[in-house]
Amino acid sequence: MRWKLIRRRLSISAPRMIVRSHLPWPLRWAVVAVVFGFSAAIAMWAFEFGKDIAGLDRGSKEELAQLRAELATLRDERERAQSIANTADSLLKAEKAAQERLASQLKQAEADNLVLKADLGFFERLLPVAGSPEGLLVRGFQAEAVSPGQLRYQLLLVQNGKTAAPFEGRCEFTLGGLLDGKPWSLVVQDGAPKLQIRQYARVEGRIDHPPQAMVKTVQVRVLDGSGAVRAAQMAKL
Repeated sequence: MRWKLIRRRLSISAPRMIVRSHLPWPLRWAVVAVVFGFSAAIAMWAFEFGKDIAGLDRGSKEELAQLRAELATLRDERERAQSIANTADSLLKAEKAAQERLASQLKQAEADNLVLKADLGFFERLLPVAGSPEGLLVRGFQAEAVSPGQLRYQLLLVQNGKTAAPFEGRCEFTLGGLLDGKPWSLVVQDGAPKLQIRQYARVEGRIDHPPQAMVKTVQVRVLDGSGAVRAAQMAKL
């Protein structure tokens, strides 16, 4: 029996034996990595070589260069457009400022024109009227309502005559109209300081009265130091 077993092992029908060398796992992984890296390098080289043969890489480089040139051109155009826009904005601001200055100057000219007209009327009133007596005269007396219960007045006092003595006195106003449907009047003393006139004087101010009163006439009387009336004039509202 033992002989049969020995013969079977030594014969062709004996079991196959495989002899393997034992390598550490880190070394095995290193070998695998080297093989894969070498394969990837070959594949990359084949891909690049194929691109060179087909001419794809040259076309991409030329297209990239063209795109870069177009981008630079567009940037230059954008900068020029931005510069033009900034210049236009500056011009618009300057024009707006000039228009505002012109409008301000126009308003000032209109105001100066009104002042000149008022001064012209003032000096025209200074001209002596033919046949007017010598002494103190009231010229250009005007009165108007500015708010309920208040009037505004202005007048010009002129010393007519070359030898007229300086005048000192005051103004007194008499308001006439209706109050609660009945005739009404009010005498008001001018609150301004005493008048001192050599040739002419412009007098203006405001008069307060009951808000319910309807003022129709205003009379001014110029009184001297003794209370005598030296000049008078009436204005209608």
